[in-house]
Order: sequence, then C-alpha cells, then structure tokens
Amino acid sequence: MNSNDLQNLREKWDKRHADADKRPTPAEVLERNLHLLPAQGLALDLACGLGGNALTLARHGLDVVAWDISPVAIQRLNACAAEEGLTNLTGEVRDVEQSSPPHNHFDLIIVSYYLERALIPDLVDALRSGGLIYYQTFIQAAVSATGPQNPAFRLADNELLNLFSSLQLRYYREENRLGNLEQGTRDVAMLVAQKP
Repeated sequence: MNSNDLQNLREKWDKRHADADKRPTPAEVLERNLHLLPAQGLALDLACGLGGNALTLARHGLDVVAWDISPVAIQRLNACAAEEGLTNLTGEVRDVEQSSPPHNHFDLIIVSYYLERALIPDLVDALRSGGLIYYQTFIQAAVSATGPQNPAFRLADNELLNLFSSLQLRYYREENRLGNLEQGTRDVAMLVAQKP
C-alpha cells in the first residue's frame, strides 16, 4: 500500500471513529465466550477500532495491547481506559498489514470485523502454545446490508474454519442462510480456537 492509500484509509477510519455517539462494544464472539478467557496473560486486540474488545479483556484482568490504523480510535480508546483506571491496556497506532505481531508472544488474540487473509498465518505464529484466537467477521451469505459490500472482505462458507485449521476448535458459529432468517446470529462467522 502506498502512502496516499494509507493516508486515505486512515482518514476514512478516523472519520468513522470520530462519531461521538459511537461507543466501544465487544464482539459477540467475546461476549459469548468470556468463560474461556485465561485468568491472566497478554492479549492483542487487532484492528481494534474503538476498543470494545480491548476494554472487556482489560476489565477481566488481562494485559492488553490494542492496535489500529486510526489515531482517532486509539486516542478515544486510551482516554476511555484512563477514565476507568485500566493501566493494563495500551492502545497503539499501527498498520497491522505492514507490521505483523511478534512470534510466540500473545496468550490471546481477538479480531472482529477485519479480514486480511494473508495475515492469518502471522496471527497463528504470534500465539503462544495454548493461546486462543477469537475471530468474528462478515460472511458472503448475508441476510442484511450490514458490512462491506465487496465480497473480498467477506468470508466464504466455512472459510474461517479452513483459515484456522491448524488450531484446535473450541467454538464455532456460522448460520449462513439456514432456517428462519429473522432469528439467530446472521451475517457473521465466529470462532474461538486454541494453539496446540
């Protein structure tokens, strides 16, 4: 990505995260699986946005690093963490596609509503043995207009399972277009997997 593209991307997300009415909220995959969290350890919230996942993990006692390309998002996250006295959370402006996480470093990585397939092997590599990945993002078999319109930024049927096939599956949900489309969890796939 050239510097103009990077600047345009940063401005797009800065504008979106500057909306004062938007509040940080955790992803459903995290809310449903809080009971699987380790009692302690180092967590990464990748492409964190306003940091709903990072704040939740920090409140549960994990040391958390949160990365996002948007300085506005990171500024808001750090301010929220300071207000709550969450000294175990650090937000950093970082282009995750240009600077992948270090090898064998994290006990937990969470990614929500961000898909860069080429980064998946680096995420697996960044987990320590026994570490968990929580992942949630949009699928191509959507029932609403929520999320990106470009199918390249949406998962194919069961693709998330294949992307993390080297890990041990602990939780998975992807309803696709099955059954009553007005019920359930639609438009997304969710996974929790563990590194052997």
